[in-house]
Amino acid sequence: MQQFSFLRLTDAIRIGDCMRNNKMNHKLKTLMISFIVGLGLIIIPNLLSPFLFNPPVSASSVQEKVERVELIDNLGNYHYPISTTSDLAQKYFDQGLILAYAFNHAEAARAFKEASRLDPNCAMCYWGLAYVQGPNINAPMADEQVPEAWQAIQQAIALTNNASLKEQAYIKALAQRYSEQPMADRSSLDLAYAQAMKQVVQDYPDDLDVATLYAESLMDTMPWDYWQDNGELKPEAKPILATLESVLERNPKHPGATHLYIHATEKEQPKLAITAADNLRNLVPASGHLVHMPSHIYIRVGRYQDAVIANQKGVMADRNYLASPHPQSIYTIAYVPHNYHFLWFAAVMSGQSEIAMEAAQQTAAVDPSLIANPGLSGIIQHFYVVPLYTEVRFGKWDKILETPAPKTDLKYATGVWHYARGMAFTSQGKKQEANQELAKLQALVADPDLEELKILSFNSTASVLK
Repeated sequence: MQQFSFLRLTDAIRIGDCMRNNKMNHKLKTLMISFIVGLGLIIIPNLLSPFLFNPPVSASSVQEKVERVELIDNLGNYHYPISTTSDLAQKYFDQGLILAYAFNHAEAARAFKEASRLDPNCAMCYWGLAYVQGPNINAPMADEQVPEAWQAIQQAIALTNNASLKEQAYIKALAQRYSEQPMADRSSLDLAYAQAMKQVVQDYPDDLDVATLYAESLMDTMPWDYWQDNGELKPEAKPILATLESVLERNPKHPGATHLYIHATEKEQPKLAITAADNLRNLVPASGHLVHMPSHIYIRVGRYQDAVIANQKGVMADRNYLASPHPQSIYTIAYVPHNYHFLWFAAVMSGQSEIAMEAAQQTAAVDPSLIANPGLSGIIQHFYVVPLYTEVRFGKWDKILETPAPKTDLKYATGVWHYARGMAFTSQGKKQEANQELAKLQALVADPDLEELKILSFNSTASVLK
């Protein structure tokens, strides 16, 4: 997979020397100083997994904060019939399922809880509530979610007499995923759930949601680790692609399967998911994340303008969502700025400076209190300095030099600030000042705190600053 990165400050200074000595032609000068292909060291390998930290708040705390649960318009027409005496409960179940497929798990929990309120005897309503409390490829399961998941699945089990045989199989399989008390290592539970879902697929081969949930259960046992270093699919991940491809052959517009297939393929074989991306982009208009998701593929295959459009639409969908009663959750904290982050990258790659700068400012407009969260500090600092990266990309040297220094305790952000200033001084032919910025940057790179501070759970900030 091609990697992209910013020009190193040390290389920029050397290039500046060559320029001053007239050893480079004008075209190459312009290319090397002003052209930066992208922030791929941070974005392309890992922007696909942007939220590996504390998962969403539990449904109980959600209900305390946001009492009214609305049926959301424009979530598409996906329907999965369940055993219920309430048509309205069925609608809320469908909403919960599509929101779960859209990774808005906290809002999905509210929908499933409302469905269970409308029909207290609905076993699958409690199944849904238990399902969305579990881990997913972007977030592990928090200890505080264990009691609610356990209680919900136990309630579903207690109501199995009201469920069909297939629904009973769903519930029995999901029960393998949870324990009554938190476990330090829950991998055995995740594996047991995946094995149980495999049996459900064998028993109900025509049910596309069973197959989709089976594929997801496998992905959860190896989140973001589906491919070998040589670009080949890991043997244990082959059933994931085979299962999702089987679903998409039968329903190319399955919202869950298209979403998961994009994630399963994007790292090494994004071309496989081009059709899935095209099918998903207008499938669930009210889900900002699903509207945005095709851009994971478009960016990797060079369809930058399509990626810009997908993220602009995703931003608008999330604005509408945020304007209605909603819980504070991982979705609002991270998935919403994720759209701006992708919009920024797509605009940078396509040379659209105004869109890129606006998206950069929106990306940077995150809650500063989140920086105190150990799992968030790296990505929040990165969001803060996206405007600086943008100004480097488009050669806004004077603006960079007018930018005040970040707070000294924001070491990664400070390092990026020194980098940007060094690039600005280099472009202005001020080698001494550029070297001073380089020395300060190198001192920060040597700080052991930056080796521990990671952007997401992948890149150390020290490695990025190098």
